Amino acid sequence: MPSSVSVCSNALVMLGGSPFSSFEEPKPHVRIAANLYPTVRDDVLRLHNWNCATDRVILAPMATPPAFDFPYQFQLPGDWLRTLQVGKKGEPLEYRSERQRLLANVTALPLVYCFRNTVEDTWSTNLIRVVELAMAAEMAYAVTSSTSVRDSYRDAYARLLKVAKAIDGQDDPPEEFTAGSFAESRFS
Repeated sequence: MPSSVSVCSNALVMLGGSPFSSFEEPKPHVRIAANLYPTVRDDVLRLHNWNCATDRVILAPMATPPAFDFPYQFQLPGDWLRTLQVGKKGEPLEYRSERQRLLANVTALPLVYCFRNTVEDTWSTNLIRVVELAMAAEMAYAVTSSTSVRDSYRDAYARLLKVAKAIDGQDDPPEEFTAGSFAESRFS
């Protein structure tokens, strides 16, 4: 089963290092991996609306309203990484994002967002591989002292990220343009 340790261990092995089974191992490269992993994971999860890291909630307003312009403010969830949709699809909603909060004119706020999924065994195999390559690219210079190795892993990561995003996006139905859309206006 994939885990944060196995993802980082695989990245280190790609760079010619020894595998490890715990972040507690007293090896310098293990400590580097343990320090870099949370940031790299969150960065990769933010890059795309991965199906395994998308959630829906209805937020309740905070007790204290904003100073002006909007009557309600809503605290973003603690695992929030990126907002994907505010309000229900097809129902326009005026809102503003400020300081990990959303301000709006409604008393209940539907939110679709990218969340910090720390359960790697719920990830697709493509996402696991992307994070492994991202970790290898981030650790490459510290492990190998080679900018060409680092650049090679950065390129491999960028190529695989495109493929993984495309595959993940194919799990959803295609978006269709509604009447009055740009496409209709172009052909009328």
